[in-house]
Amino acid sequence: MDEKVLSTEFEELLSSRGVTRRGFLQLCGTIAAATGLAHITVPDVAHAIEDSVIGAAEGNLFPVIWIEGASCTGCTEAFAQIDEPDPATVVLEMISCNYNETLSFAAGHSVEEAKAQTIKQCAGKYVLVYEGALLEGWDGWALRVAEETGVNAFLEAAENAFGVVALGSCAVNGGWMGSKKTPAGAIGCQALMAKHGITTPVINIPGCPANPEWLVAVLVDVVMMGVLPELNIDNKPALIFEQAIHENCQRRGHFENGEFVYKFGSEEEKMGFCLYAMGCRGPQTKANCGIVRYNRRRSWCVEAGSPCIGCCEANPMDSSHNWVDVNASFHERHRDLRIGNWVVQPRTIGLAAIGIVTAAVIIHGFGMKASKRLDGAIRFESQREWDAKHPNEAIGYYGADRTIIHEDGTKEVISAEEFEERVQADYESTLKKLGAAAASAVAGGVKAAEEATEATAEEAQAETVEPVEEAETEVVEAPEETEAEAVEAAEEAEDAVEEENEESKGGQE
Repeated sequence: MDEKVLSTEFEELLSSRGVTRRGFLQLCGTIAAATGLAHITVPDVAHAIEDSVIGAAEGNLFPVIWIEGASCTGCTEAFAQIDEPDPATVVLEMISCNYNETLSFAAGHSVEEAKAQTIKQCAGKYVLVYEGALLEGWDGWALRVAEETGVNAFLEAAENAFGVVALGSCAVNGGWMGSKKTPAGAIGCQALMAKHGITTPVINIPGCPANPEWLVAVLVDVVMMGVLPELNIDNKPALIFEQAIHENCQRRGHFENGEFVYKFGSEEEKMGFCLYAMGCRGPQTKANCGIVRYNRRRSWCVEAGSPCIGCCEANPMDSSHNWVDVNASFHERHRDLRIGNWVVQPRTIGLAAIGIVTAAVIIHGFGMKASKRLDGAIRFESQREWDAKHPNEAIGYYGADRTIIHEDGTKEVISAEEFEERVQADYESTLKKLGAAAASAVAGGVKAAEEATEATAEEAQAETVEPVEEAETEVVEAPEETEAEAVEAAEEAEDAVEEENEESKGGQE
C-alpha cells in the first residue's frame, strides 16, 4: 500500500513538471545502460529515483560540492542547460548542490560558509564534483578564493568526501592547461591526491565538455544506488569508456569501403564520407559519444561534420598525456610523435630517412669514383688477414699445390701457377666456343634468310608468267586481233617479269 502511495505521489510530481511516466522510464533505461553495472535494471533505477525525489520533501538530499578549477565552465554549462520539461531535471532534485561558484545564488562569505559547513557536518557523506585543472605553478597561489589557494581548497574537500568526480578532461589530467607550452603546472585530481596520500575514491569522466548524461549516470550509482560504477584502469566508468568511438560511428561503413573526405567543402564531405583522412581520432579514442550523443541525443561531433579530436583521451596520472598534446595537430592524418621535448610528424621522419639514405648512396658513389674503385685501380689484399694468421685453418688457397681429379678417377697434382694458367685457358677456350657458336648461328640465320628470299622471288616470277600465257591464249582464240597486237602484249608481259625480278633482288640485298 505504501509503495502504491509513493508511486502515485511521484507520478503527480512528474505530471506537474510535464514529464510522462514513459519519458521517465526512458531516462532510467539510459542511466542503467550507462552505469556499467549489469545487475542494475530499469526498475531498480526508477525505484531509487522515486525514493530519492520523494525523500527530498523531507530534506533527505545528498549533499554535493561543485568546485571550479582552471576551466572554461563548459562542463557546468553542458550539465545545467537542460530544456524544461525534461526527465533529467527530476534527477537534479536528488542532490543538494551546497556550493557551486557558477550556479550558486549566494556569493562571498555566505557561500564559502556553506561549503565549510558541508565539509565539517557531512564528512564522508557528500560528493565532490571538481571541474577544471589544479594548478601547482606559481607556488600553488593560483585560483585563490577567500585567501585560500585552489590546491588547498581541493585537498580539504577531497579528503573528507564520500567520492570525488573529476568532471571533464581538465580535471582528469590538466587538459588544455596541461599543455607543454603553459607555465601553470596543471595536474589532475587523481594525481594530486596520490601525491598527498589521499585515498578517497576518484571517478574520472573526461571530455571537453563531458557529456551531462555521463555525470547523471554516475550520480545515480553513487548517490542513490550507494555503489561506485565499474571502473577501468584509469578510473573511468568502464562501459562508457570501453569501446573506441570508431566502433559506433555512423560513418564507419564509409571507412570500410575506403571512402574518405580529403578536403572540406568537397563532394565527399557532402556525401558524409569518413573523416579519418582529415585527422579524426575516433579509432584511438574510447567513449560512447556516438551512442549517447549530445543535446538530448540530437547529434554529436562527427555526425555534425567535425573530425573527432580525441578530447576523451586522458591519462589521469600523467598530465603530459593530455588530449591536446597527444592528438595535435588535429587536422593531420597522424598524431605528432613526441620524443622528450621534440615534436615531429611521423611522415616527416619518413621523408628525412629517405633523404638520408639517398644522400648516403650519392656520397658513396662519389667516394667510389674518387678512390678509383670503379676503374679497377684499387689493389686488394693478396691473402686474407685471418688466413695469414691461421695457415692451418685457412679457407683460401695461396700458392699451395692443387689436386685435380679427372673424369676417369685419376688424380693430378699441379702447382698454383699452373692451375691458374689452366683456368685462364679454359676460360678463353670457352669464350672461343661461345663466339663460334654465335657466328654459326648468325650464318645460319643469313642463309635461311637468303633461301626464303629466293623462294619468294620464284613465286613472284611464276605469278608474272601466267599473264603472258593468258595473253598468248587470247591471241590464238581471238582471230580478230592482229599479230602485231599479240606481239606487243607479249613484250609488255616480259617487261613486267623483269621488273618483278629486279624488285626481288633489291629486297634480297
